[in-house]
Amino acid sequence: MRLIERLFAGLMLVLAGPLLLVLAAAVRLGSEGPALFRQERVGKGRRPFLCLKLRTMRQGTRQAGTHEIGADAVTPLGRFLRKAKLDELPQLLNVLRGEMAFVGPRPCLPSQEELVREREARGVFALLPGITGLGQVRGIDMSDPVRLAECDAEYLRRRSLALDVAILWRTAFGGGFGDRVNRETPIAPEPK
Repeated sequence: MRLIERLFAGLMLVLAGPLLLVLAAAVRLGSEGPALFRQERVGKGRRPFLCLKLRTMRQGTRQAGTHEIGADAVTPLGRFLRKAKLDELPQLLNVLRGEMAFVGPRPCLPSQEELVREREARGVFALLPGITGLGQVRGIDMSDPVRLAECDAEYLRRRSLALDVAILWRTAFGGGFGDRVNRETPIAPEPK
């Protein structure tokens, strides 16, 4: 399964390559700084890795969880990229390198110690982090570490191809509010 996911990520990178180049150029033209944002995150087995994204915030924004950053740090183009979830495209490279999966717990920062502890206690670090996850489609962000870790543990218990497809579908078509800036995006209700 992991090999298929990596091959699919490689194919998607090739297909999305022209779009990614255009978006990277737009990011560079729209604000000072590099197009690609690299940030250390906690991966499977608590191993650190560099998570890749298109930069959506102004150069010099402090390193913190997005829920701790004011909306004024986001560039005008960044607002669009975040809403359309296009800022996550470079994470296809993380999937190709085996550092991430398409679906799994969103990778947190090493400084988010409470979330790291809560995930560790629930065995969540047995999973690769994901580009999207159950917490994101339920609207749970990293500002609620206990609830997010519980949701991640639920995903660990219920994980299946059908659940992954459902999460990807909801992310692509309107779900996935878990990475909001300073709680300004409405919370999607949890499915019953």
